[in-house]
Amino acid sequence: MEFSIQQTPNPNAVKFSGNSKFLEGRLSARAGDDHESPLAKELLSIDGVESIFGFEDFITVNKTADSDWNDLIPAIEKALDTHVQ
Repeated sequence: MEFSIQQTPNPNAVKFSGNSKFLEGRLSARAGDDHESPLAKELLSIDGVESIFGFEDFITVNKTADSDWNDLIPAIEKALDTHVQ
């Protein structure tokens, strides 16, 4: 699946949109949460990811203020590639 990356008004949030639906319903979690979704677990295990929110064909990732998107985006893309068919 292909993803587009979109900046948001919040510099600590980036939206990843897929070219088709990849989530069933809503996904919302914060670092430290115990979540059943393998995608949520992997995204939240990335150092610097603070929270995620998604619905059907997009997911928004929020980072900690001291994290750098140049480090996070490749890890996020890898997690999405692993869990989204």
